[in-house]
Amino acid sequence: MDREPGWSVRLKLTLSYAGLVMLVGVSLLAVVWVFLLRYVPVRLSPSPFSLPDRSALMAAFLPKAIMMLMFLLVVGLVGGWILAGSMLAPLTRITNAARQATNGSLSHRIMLEGREDEFRELADAFDTMLARLEAHDAEQRRFAANASHELRTPLAITQTLLEVARNDLNGDNRVLVDRLHAVNTRAIDLTEALLVLSRADQRSFTREHVDLSLLAEEATETLLALAEKQGLTIETSGTITPTIGSHALLLQLTTNLVHNAIVHNLPDHGTVWVTTSTRPRTVLLTVENTGEKLTPQLVSTLAEPFQRGTQRIRTDHAGVGLGLAIVRSITQAHDGTLTLTPRPNGGLRVTVELPAAPHTTV
Repeated sequence: MDREPGWSVRLKLTLSYAGLVMLVGVSLLAVVWVFLLRYVPVRLSPSPFSLPDRSALMAAFLPKAIMMLMFLLVVGLVGGWILAGSMLAPLTRITNAARQATNGSLSHRIMLEGREDEFRELADAFDTMLARLEAHDAEQRRFAANASHELRTPLAITQTLLEVARNDLNGDNRVLVDRLHAVNTRAIDLTEALLVLSRADQRSFTREHVDLSLLAEEATETLLALAEKQGLTIETSGTITPTIGSHALLLQLTTNLVHNAIVHNLPDHGTVWVTTSTRPRTVLLTVENTGEKLTPQLVSTLAEPFQRGTQRIRTDHAGVGLGLAIVRSITQAHDGTLTLTPRPNGGLRVTVELPAAPHTTV
């Protein structure tokens, strides 16, 4: 925003301090003058023992008062300038940090020393904001790089298949069409997943009353055929868990969790547990599954985009690597928390905790 040049805050504070000192000085001298006038007559008769009259007192008092006021003015201006500079020094450091952040440097920190006050509270809040922005920026860069790689892969495969078909015009195109269909389907799934992720990050959705237990049943019924095909058992339990949010996004969250638990499971005779529960101010959705033993280090990365467990494998139902990333974004968009914990006997426990609907809080 273009602004006209004006006085600096330091100069304004200096003039304010000096004005206050002058006001106090004038008030004090006025009080002294009024006090003296009460005991000094206007004019006295000549006598060797008489006190000076008011005219003589004024002639003696006024020059000294003016000199004192000039001294107070100088002290107020110099002292106010120094005091204002000392008070505004932290603000200058915060301003410099903000300018560096505007220029793209998010690694700078103010690290304002000293005891806690308003300026240091502001500096700490600004440092926290810079840290979050830096982490978000790094995450977005990684996401953009991974998304570019994932989107480039089906396009490269499509181009290769088309070149093979062009060089072999007499070949059977049915196999080519089937492969192109599969590649195109994967590209569409990835694009839709990216759109869902963007929608969750922007929080552009309408909030309404949602029961997580009903969403868990709906997701389980939808994926039951896939679980039976994999030779798995799905067990659901829990109570009514009302919350506030987007029905479509929370259903996507629940479906992703159940789908992830089915796909990343034992080859046969595995189990998936879907449980809903309530707390005084929150509701919980927990999805557990059997599977390979996972390390805490690996589990901490599973919610990153395009991470697929122990290795970047692709099966018929492995998805596009955005399942848990979408779950995390939807959870954050609903002011909830996502917790991933490896199960001692193998597999993963995922817990989504969301604020309960207002009428359920105690």
